[in-house]
Amino acid sequence: MNKLLLVLISILPEVLTIKFTQLYVDFKIKKHAKLNINGLDNLENDYKRPYLFVCNHLSNSDGLILNKVLKDEKVIFVAGKKLESNSMTNLGFKTVRTIPISPNSADKSAIKSVINAVKEGNSILIFPEGTRSRTAKLIEAKKGILLFARLTTAPIVPIGMSGSEKFMPIEKDMGKEVFYDAEININIGKAFHLPTKNDSETKEEWEDRCLNHIMISIAKLLPIEYRGYYKK
Repeated sequence: MNKLLLVLISILPEVLTIKFTQLYVDFKIKKHAKLNINGLDNLENDYKRPYLFVCNHLSNSDGLILNKVLKDEKVIFVAGKKLESNSMTNLGFKTVRTIPISPNSADKSAIKSVINAVKEGNSILIFPEGTRSRTAKLIEAKKGILLFARLTTAPIVPIGMSGSEKFMPIEKDMGKEVFYDAEININIGKAFHLPTKNDSETKEEWEDRCLNHIMISIAKLLPIEYRGYYKK
């Protein structure tokens, strides 16, 4: 999106800004992205909605793509507050339902918002790595995902995505990130709950096992070259 168009959009009333940006994003996805989606049938199971979706993170376009893929689900994305500070990413931020969170901190306001959202019947989508991978390979996840899993008790649904790093490559200046032609594969896995803690385990051991369980479930949905830290 060029700067002039960005300025013109930004001075519109917010409802029009959101509508125009949604149309623009849909156009760009249709024009540049070939989406291969597998596993939507896994969302029809014995588990009750809402879900806690977890996905690897490759690009600022990930939320835009997943919002389209999961259009029939009531999904709210948990995203870093820094996305609001950039005029370009802030537009994308507004096109999807989002709960902003301060990374690497106990953001009580965000935690409360997530819990309330789930109580109201909304599913939540979180990127457990906490940042976009600069190599396209899985990086070590943050334990914050475990807090959301415990407090919401929602079934966890893993998603493995590849190719979005080519659709909107990472730039030092997020405002300069643009769309390119790319084939994007989205694989949706089966829902599960965190494993039960064994009496012999410490809390830290159990948390490590839970985090590995979540991330390996994502890794199994990715090509081997994307599995990175969780290539086991």
